[in-house]
Amino acid sequence: MELGVNIDHVATLRNARGGLEPCVLDAALIAQRAGASAITIHLREDRRHIKDSDLDEIKKNIKTNINLEMAATPEMQQIAINNSPYSCCIVPEKRREVTTEGGLDVFSQEDYIKDFIKPLHKAGIVVSLFIDPDEKQIFSAHNCGADFIELHTGAFANAFNKEGEKDEFEKLKTAAALAQNLGLKVNAGHGLNYENVHRMLEIDGLIELNIGHSIISRAVFVGLERAIEEMRELIV
Repeated sequence: MELGVNIDHVATLRNARGGLEPCVLDAALIAQRAGASAITIHLREDRRHIKDSDLDEIKKNIKTNINLEMAATPEMQQIAINNSPYSCCIVPEKRREVTTEGGLDVFSQEDYIKDFIKPLHKAGIVVSLFIDPDEKQIFSAHNCGADFIELHTGAFANAFNKEGEKDEFEKLKTAAALAQNLGLKVNAGHGLNYENVHRMLEIDGLIELNIGHSIISRAVFVGLERAIEEMRELIV
């Protein structure tokens, strides 16, 4: 299983003081050196962490795949087309949320998402939809022509080592199998950490896990390269 490293919170720390440190590009280069399969960055509409200049610098200086998380807006669509990341992961976005709170509701806006994806595909960009492990969302993702889904693992992470863990894990396992039967490739992420990530090995066919907060938190104590290496060792 591959590991995509989300470096948004390096930018969060930088922006807290309004300066240049820590450098987001340096984080991307370290993640590349540590064997990350992708550098994941979320360019939010309010630019609360990653900024346009970060995307530009990363695009110019790294060879590892760039996975651009973004809302399904015309502005973000054009930014993606102009920058040609390897992949885009379309996520829901609310201005007041601390982090992404749930999966994208593809079912209720299937026609819009289908049309939104077409120009991205035309530009050669792989498209993933970040969704909850819900049957109707998976069928809609397939109907929209997505290449991947990324299963939102937040409910599982919150239930880990609690009464609801079994049910939440089974939802992920069932969702992954359904998606793969439909021809979708499956990634997963959100809330995964060094304690719970081993359970993802029990889900057949997962290609990549996208993990950020836990790795950056660990990096405070052991350094970013070692934090990434430790996570990679847990998922091979």
